[in-house]
Amino acid sequence: MTMYRDEDLLQLSGLQHFAFCRRQWALIYVEDQWQENLRTVEGGLLHRRAHDEAARERRGDTLILRGLAVVSHTLGLTGKCDVVEFRADPQGVPLRGEEGLWRPYPVEYKRGKPKEHLADELQLCAQAMCLEEMLCCEVPTGALFYGEPRRRMAVEFSAELRRAVRDACEEMRQYTRRGYTPKARPGKHCNACSLKDLCLPQLARRESVASYLQSALEETP
Repeated sequence: MTMYRDEDLLQLSGLQHFAFCRRQWALIYVEDQWQENLRTVEGGLLHRRAHDEAARERRGDTLILRGLAVVSHTLGLTGKCDVVEFRADPQGVPLRGEEGLWRPYPVEYKRGKPKEHLADELQLCAQAMCLEEMLCCEVPTGALFYGEPRRRMAVEFSAELRRAVRDACEEMRQYTRRGYTPKARPGKHCNACSLKDLCLPQLARRESVASYLQSALEETP
């Protein structure tokens, strides 16, 4: 089993970007490009509230921690969880300064609403896999909280979802090693992307050059 060094770890938050659009991920994490739009600003505000690390709550049999740093040297990921609820559970693990046993339940906050793709679920599952490696316990479920409907959606970390996380991590690492940015594939998802102005003009220039060359070839006797 490969164990990645600290200096080789990838950002866990990038998994969601990668699953949504590989080119978007590469522009941010390989080329270090970023632009804000209304959606990213609102999402940032929501996450800052969730990441209030000074806030530590106790609600009955649930201990709530925010902004918990996590890492997996087998996946090669590092990042923070928005919220981890530690629930009293006889099958859980001991926590420093707390009596009894506790099972972690990660909760990721998202600005919008549930999506057709699994990008959010992959990010949450990766958090759970990091917690499992760190705490030597099983984390079978978690939840996504969406800001528009203001409700949670439970997520089961199935074998298929875990395999998809591992596959995505390996693919991200290959792109990182090669310094590779995939070509643009425009679609309706591009309208919500904060990097649209950086990404699509490059595509437009390539298309114009290709059109010019094609025209030139057609005019050649």
